[in-house]
Amino acid sequence: MMAIQGHALTRRYGGFAALDGVDIAVPAGEIRGLIGPNGAGKSTLIDVLSGRAGKGASGRVELHGRDISALGVQQRRHAGLARSFQRTHVFPELSVVGQLEVAAMKAEAPNVDEVMHELGLGALALRRAADISYGDRRRLDLALALIGKPKVLLLDEPAAGLSMGESLALAEHLKDLVSRWGVTVLLVEHDMEVVFSICHRITVLHLGKVLAEGTPAEVRAIPEVVTAYLGSTA
Repeated sequence: MMAIQGHALTRRYGGFAALDGVDIAVPAGEIRGLIGPNGAGKSTLIDVLSGRAGKGASGRVELHGRDISALGVQQRRHAGLARSFQRTHVFPELSVVGQLEVAAMKAEAPNVDEVMHELGLGALALRRAADISYGDRRRLDLALALIGKPKVLLLDEPAAGLSMGESLALAEHLKDLVSRWGVTVLLVEHDMEVVFSICHRITVLHLGKVLAEGTPAEVRAIPEVVTAYLGSTA
């Protein structure tokens, strides 16, 4: 059973196609890595799947076999599709628990205590987001996406700006959540150690198209992938 599928996904900006007819299918319970050089279309693909890509987007999106292409962002969220962002989307003046409670009200899903426990945020509950570390704000970002126990989680560089230790700890959290909660994850990440250590399969984008797809070992062995991405500093 495919948790999320995209068919002929395209996003144009005038005559430029940031995403050009991409097909992707992620089975339930999988962590799928999405890699590629800067400008390959990774974040654009996340935008199209989550309903944030605007009028220049086309193609069909299915969530557990249901066509959700006509649904807006909040409707897709209620259907079980959540996402995080490259930059933290927390409100600096709100407390950690306050932000999660607002998200729970919006998602009509009161699992704040559970999410806080899962991500070790209990000790920070009453602190303002402005007063916690950057690594803790990244964890709060992930917690906000997990409110309501989404079926599919789209993560756009969740380890951005974290130390190696913090990145690997976050990766282990993800592996554990996927195992116990049955969440399916599509992960955009520049940290290759994270990607190759936790992803079941990897999709490589290049110039808005799928360049390759396979297990971590298979992707590492494809010369075109090494040339386009793994051998670069992108």
